[in-house]
Amino acid sequence: MDVNKVKLEARRDKVVYSEDWQWWDWVAPDQESITDALKELTGAFPDMQYWLNKIPEVESNYLSVRFINGTEPVIFGSLLYAIKNEKADKRKDNQMFFYVDRHNLVTLNMDNNTRDIMNTDERSQMLQKCSEAKDGMFVLFRAVLHYYHVGMDHFEMNLRDLERKMESRNARTLMDQILAARFELLYWSNLFIPYSELMAAAHEAYLDEIKDNRFFQQLQHRVERMERLFSHYEKEIDTLISIDNAISGVRGNEIMKTLTIVTAVFIPATAAGAIWGMNFENLPFIDNPWGVVLVLVLIIISMISMYVWLMMKGWTGDLLKVKSSQSSVEGKQSSGATEKRKT
Repeated sequence: MDVNKVKLEARRDKVVYSEDWQWWDWVAPDQESITDALKELTGAFPDMQYWLNKIPEVESNYLSVRFINGTEPVIFGSLLYAIKNEKADKRKDNQMFFYVDRHNLVTLNMDNNTRDIMNTDERSQMLQKCSEAKDGMFVLFRAVLHYYHVGMDHFEMNLRDLERKMESRNARTLMDQILAARFELLYWSNLFIPYSELMAAAHEAYLDEIKDNRFFQQLQHRVERMERLFSHYEKEIDTLISIDNAISGVRGNEIMKTLTIVTAVFIPATAAGAIWGMNFENLPFIDNPWGVVLVLVLIIISMISMYVWLMMKGWTGDLLKVKSSQSSVEGKQSSGATEKRKT
């Protein structure tokens, strides 16, 4: 699946949802605009200087909890996430920087799609009910998790298709498809790691303040839903790998058993060919015109006797009955379906 970068356009927005907090939504698409934005933010928020100095250095997920004046908590960092609105959409990677204290939520380089989601009536009403900037951060991060659910829906659709293929015909190429699904799940799982870190950071910063916080609990429940999904799909893929390994082992045993039976059955023919192929003049039946026929008859009788002996010993197993048993099962299923249609 192709992965593209989000195209950002420069903007400077300040959104006020209440008298207690405000949201600074800035976008700096290139290095020059980032430098200008950092200078403006440093002048407006001197307490953010440490965070602003970190932005040019961070190229991955980053999260830190600080306490201004030793008491006031702030959370800042960087979030890598994939934008995916519909199952058929190609995902696009984006990196957003954020800072939150009691009265200010600052986001840098948030994508336009997430901005549109936050401007919907549902999200706007939720933001208006937020009493502090941290509540707005919880609402924002919960909205970003929507992309992860869409990604998991697309992943589940492909996984179900893969399971149907394995059930109907377990081809050798299925292992490659299983591994591709494993890497797809690993991709989303790695992107999800910052959310687990964010939940721990929120507890560290706000302690008992968020114990009964509605917006934090909503985010926490959605995070837990995603964690359960990842755990379930990991077990499902492990099961598919185990099934494929088991089928490969059974097939390998059947192949070896078939080769062993064929080798044993053709032992008389091999022995006869070795004896009558010697460079001796006085071999039995070699001068008689009916000698070839007699030797062939003896070889065929010996081969049949060898196969009958193997069957009496039970060493052939159900190797030659697999197709017949499968056809009988399919026949029963088809007859059952016909009876259901008649009724």
